[in-house]
Parts: sequence; C-alpha cells; structure tokens
Amino acid sequence: MNIIFISIPISLILVAIGVAAFFWAVRSGQFDDLDTPAYSILMDDEDQPKRKQQAKSDSPQDPEPDTETAIHADGKRDEP
Repeated sequence: MNIIFISIPISLILVAIGVAAFFWAVRSGQFDDLDTPAYSILMDDEDQPKRKQQAKSDSPQDPEPDTETAIHADGKRDEP
C-alpha cells in the first residue's frame, strides 16, 4: 500500500514532463510540415551530379599531361 504513495507522484511528474515536452515541440515548430520530409525520399537526386559536372566544365582546367610532356619541379612543362 505504501508503494502507491510513491508511484502516483512519480507518474504524475512523468506525465507533466511529457506534456511540457509536447507543448515545447508544438511551439518550436516541430509539427509544422509533416509531408515534405516523407516526399523528399522519393525525389530523384540526379540533378546534383550534372551540376557538379557543369561547374567543373566551366572552370579552366589544366590539359591532361601527355606521356611525352615532362613536368619539372618548378611547375614548368617541356612541350614536345
């Protein structure tokens, strides 16, 4: 019988903490948009690699070194 006097206040404290956490979540906007995260997994991410390739093609690149071209320590190349 004495355990009831301990368990009832403990359960009320736990319920109060749960209710406070729920109201904090509602006020901070945790439940504003529930649909978009579910749809984001279905969207294709194929556009991102194309953008990376375009960014690489827009930037000037060094030409591929030939097997006949030697690169010195100072960074200069010998042209054949």
